[in-house]
Amino acid sequence: MATNEIKIGTLATLVGPYADAGKDGMRGLDMAAAELGGEIAGKKLTVFKEGTNAMPDDAEDKADILMEQYKVDFMIAPLSGDEGLAMRDYAKQHLDKSFINGIAGAQDITLRNAAPNFFSFTGNGVQWMSGLAEYVYSVQGYKQVVTLAEDYSFPHGQVAGFSLQFCKIGGKITHRYWVPLGTSDYSEIVAAIPPQIDAIFVALGGTDAINFLKQYAATGRQTPLVGGTLSVDQTVLGTRGALSDRLVGMASCGPIADNNPAPSWQNFVNKYRTMFPKGLASPSLFAWGYYVNTLAALTALKNVDGDLSEGQSRFQSMLRILELQTPTGKVKLDHNRNAISNNFLTMVDKRVDGSLYNKLVRIVPSVNQTLGIPEDEYLKIGAFNRNNPPVCP
Repeated sequence: MATNEIKIGTLATLVGPYADAGKDGMRGLDMAAAELGGEIAGKKLTVFKEGTNAMPDDAEDKADILMEQYKVDFMIAPLSGDEGLAMRDYAKQHLDKSFINGIAGAQDITLRNAAPNFFSFTGNGVQWMSGLAEYVYSVQGYKQVVTLAEDYSFPHGQVAGFSLQFCKIGGKITHRYWVPLGTSDYSEIVAAIPPQIDAIFVALGGTDAINFLKQYAATGRQTPLVGGTLSVDQTVLGTRGALSDRLVGMASCGPIADNNPAPSWQNFVNKYRTMFPKGLASPSLFAWGYYVNTLAALTALKNVDGDLSEGQSRFQSMLRILELQTPTGKVKLDHNRNAISNNFLTMVDKRVDGSLYNKLVRIVPSVNQTLGIPEDEYLKIGAFNRNNPPVCP
């Protein structure tokens, strides 16, 4: 039955180590919805939000609420990697609905066992590492590193993306350390890290990253740090005190750079600060991600005049071919419905007011999810986990 309302469901982590990330993600979604004026083709846009704790079962339960209680037309979700894998499988049970990513970065959301009705305009943790290994090896001179990461799908991909490139050019990863999501005490791991390494690659996020970085700084150890994408996000860099000096000079890679001079990014930052004066100093990865994916969904919907009939076939066809201008450049989808987009090599720096930001070093253009490796060859590496790819000796 035709109605004058389009119902959008969304999930974000509002409990646990990524709670601040979830809040900023919702800011990004609200920004995109506001740009469309709250309606498409004369139909009112209504957003229904549910908070999760980054666990797959909780994401599924909250998705049920949105689908069954609120009868949403499509979903923009979720935030965390394992939640993304769960939502991919959930989407297969609802093929007449469309699922657009929030910012979840597990690669196999789209690469393996994909759902034909799940779309991601923001890439994944593997491709967000593109360019980092070469920089830390060739420019910073780090030849031997250890890695420290949370033990779930997104950090598995971050470690793999870094390792594949670092080992290929001659680097050595001597040890890998994995911790559960929500770890607060890193003393044993810090004590176990061997002294004869050049750097520690840290793929932690949210309060996990803050807890480690504070404890590491307190030891006085001077081994340099290399950051996974979330380890240098604004949700982490907003921490002040002695920690801030310790992070200056930390290289990382990801889909945004805080001081990106492009007018499209600067305009996005200004809109964010205007709408959310009590938000972060600069929009986080999560605000950017939910904004981009929401903008993609609403742009595609506008292009089909709000038509969600016939199992949303026109809407989904438009999503597949959409080329979207975003604050960080043009994005289009590959045949797996995953983003091909720019990546940004960054370095943590400090502003005059003492706040930290990710300073742009260079742009890696049009990165795909197999890092330029032919897909059939890439798939032979196997799904990434805590043991694959193996440590390079």
